[in-house]
Amino acid sequence: MLIHIGNYKRIKSFLLISKHWFTGKYFLLNQEFWFSPRKKTTFTAMVNKPYLIGISGGSASGKTSFLNALKKKFSPQEICIISQDNYYKLAYEHAKDENGHINFDLPECVDLDAFAKDLSKIHNGETIYRHEYRFQHEQQQGDLLRFDPAPIIVCEGLFIFYYERIFEQFDLKIFVNAAEEIALERRIKRDVAERNISEEFAIYQWKHHVLPSYQKYLLPFMAQADLIINNNTHFENSLNVISDHLQKKLPK
Repeated sequence: MLIHIGNYKRIKSFLLISKHWFTGKYFLLNQEFWFSPRKKTTFTAMVNKPYLIGISGGSASGKTSFLNALKKKFSPQEICIISQDNYYKLAYEHAKDENGHINFDLPECVDLDAFAKDLSKIHNGETIYRHEYRFQHEQQQGDLLRFDPAPIIVCEGLFIFYYERIFEQFDLKIFVNAAEEIALERRIKRDVAERNISEEFAIYQWKHHVLPSYQKYLLPFMAQADLIINNNTHFENSLNVISDHLQKKLPK
């Protein structure tokens, strides 16, 4: 079926799998595909909107480890993961503390408005692009990343519950939690090994930036999460429960 709407055309397949004559790609039955011959662009408008999950939690609580484990449970066509990290502003736009150190643990350091807009786009079937943010190399533009729509979209970040325009889009909200002393130990190991930060400065950031931000911008929203994962030792049980739940959200 071909329907003309302005400059766009909509093709909806009646077969289990249909080949798009314009792009040559194969598509599934439960999706509609729009394209503009003038703009040479395409995007997917899913009949059933993607299931959108928000995962937040304090620094070094284990969000990244949990996401990597979750990602392995699904194929690239089934899940898309978008991180707040790639929406950090350039270093010169960040606020500095009384000692002249940049505080990366403030909502204003992140372009949350752009994040909300991109999340809305991919939720509505549009592919989005974003340059990778490189910690310790903030002035260098990272690789251009592509995020394609999928039945399951996972959004990860410190301030995604704090910012209402992002928070209100989630179908499921998960908060990853860890005891303070455990999270501090993890953060020191990570920053020393991966970000070339001294242990002394990692502790300084924890006391002056990380903890105050957590108490103001994250902890008040933990009670609004649908699920809380206590990740002091492991998250395997929580991972199995959540992955089983998400399997049920995939198209039959």
